[in-house]
Amino acid sequence: MTNEQLPPWTEIGRAVMVIPTYNEADNLTWIVGRLRKAQPRLDVLVVDDGSPDGTGMIASELADNDDQIHVLHRTEKAGLGAAYLHGFGWALDQGYDVVGEMDADGSHQPEELHRLLDALTSADLVIGARWIRGGSVVNWPLSRRLLSVGGNLYVRALLGIGVHDATAGYRLFRRTTLEKLQLNSVESTGYVFQTEMVTRTLRAGLTVKEVPIQFIERVRGESKMSPGVAAESMRRVTRWGLAERRDQLRRLLHRIGLSRLAGRLVGERR
Repeated sequence: MTNEQLPPWTEIGRAVMVIPTYNEADNLTWIVGRLRKAQPRLDVLVVDDGSPDGTGMIASELADNDDQIHVLHRTEKAGLGAAYLHGFGWALDQGYDVVGEMDADGSHQPEELHRLLDALTSADLVIGARWIRGGSVVNWPLSRRLLSVGGNLYVRALLGIGVHDATAGYRLFRRTTLEKLQLNSVESTGYVFQTEMVTRTLRAGLTVKEVPIQFIERVRGESKMSPGVAAESMRRVTRWGLAERRDQLRRLLHRIGLSRLAGRLVGERR
């Protein structure tokens, strides 16, 4: 392939997809194989949280046989966000210019990754979105759809962001984006990590684009999502949203010369 035939995104630089795993022995070889076939120029980093089913061993075997596959072995299941932060840190240390996220269970199709890569040429963060025109979900019951759509509407309303699928986990970050987000200050270790990252990106004045994807529910293994996880995410979003509204009110009152009232209304110490 000549330089003229290279995809436009390659001008950004080296790219790696981070895949966090916990008990994905039935899926890992399958999804990594699809990813390597769909995007052979991308590297792969598996971050395993000490899976008792042997996922980590499978990841090591894949890495032993392919120089573009890497693995980080963690000692405990510490949450999706914690795994991604570990992987992001490794990717930045290794000099990657593009760092991606995707699930190991096949819900994010590697064959659609080109859509995200193409969009990254004019964005700082690209999200593969389910809830925009052209996006879809396969094999989800109505209750799960309502939970996801309702959760995203809640996030948009409370945090004041324009992203339609802030909880989605199929993403590409530019290196420069991650560097601006001060990863060592990210609070979330669970699934709400996704919402925090997109909110931080927008607050930093960076560009977020959403592209439609088809999300397919896993056919092997057990989902890590539960009502408890969803509830914890909503509690944290509520806390962030109330804090943001309080700060907005404080700034408004200061601007119109009511600093004393601002202090009383929002509990600001003088």
